[in-house]
Amino acid sequence: MKKLKRSGRLVEMTQYLLKRPHSLIPLTTFADRYHSAKSSISEDLAIIKEVFQDEGLGELQTMAGAAGGVRYIPRAPKEQSLGFIQEICRELEQPDRILPGGYMFMSDLLGRPATVSEIGKVFASVFSERQADVVMTVETKGIPLAYATGVYLNLPVVIVRRDHSATEGSAVSINYVSGSTKRMSTMSLGRRSLKEGARVLIIDDFMRAGGTIQGMMDLLAEFQAEVAGVGVFLESSDTDEHLVDDYVSLAQITGIDARSKQATVIPGNYFTNTEGR
Repeated sequence: MKKLKRSGRLVEMTQYLLKRPHSLIPLTTFADRYHSAKSSISEDLAIIKEVFQDEGLGELQTMAGAAGGVRYIPRAPKEQSLGFIQEICRELEQPDRILPGGYMFMSDLLGRPATVSEIGKVFASVFSERQADVVMTVETKGIPLAYATGVYLNLPVVIVRRDHSATEGSAVSINYVSGSTKRMSTMSLGRRSLKEGARVLIIDDFMRAGGTIQGMMDLLAEFQAEVAGVGVFLESSDTDEHLVDDYVSLAQITGIDARSKQATVIPGNYFTNTEGR
């Protein structure tokens, strides 16, 4: 790369960092890339760090020593995230989203890249210190949320299937009981998809009683894997008992009337208790 003026270098360095969250980048990488002295690079990083903090874009961690460098940690300020989720709650309360049987339509929300990206950033902020090795979800609606979270945490994504596919190779399958319908279902995961002993962050789009998430936990036990955390975009309070206690939700349905098409959706437990329930 040709030698840039400081203004151009700051723009390009910022882009470089934003595309590589949670990656330790040695100062020599920037020095060689921009043909600049390490002292100049350090000054540039100090400017970027200050802007990131002031604008709520995240944290820039610097590590001293020969093996040191700089690492960008995406952060979504809770106040900013609360405003975003409150807008989502108001949208979910619209009468035309109420389906027969008291279900709620939200596929369009999960099809908006900007919305999904922001949700992923919030989850990444919540679980950034959990030292997860991989993000897991079950097909299908949780997939975009898992990938968005994986982008901000710089982690691979593992997808649990409802039905085993031959292209997955040998797999581990378990039966689980849906907490809401009490119906027996099956989920499977290819043996090559997850290393034994991995720390896994579970992300899902919706939870009522938690049967599906409990099923994923049981599946992880077959891999001797550890649950690093559980994040749920939308939970329902319409249940007598949760099968999963320790989770973080971003929004919660507290009431829904299919006849009058009235729903009440409020911010989830993340905004009242960062440790989940």
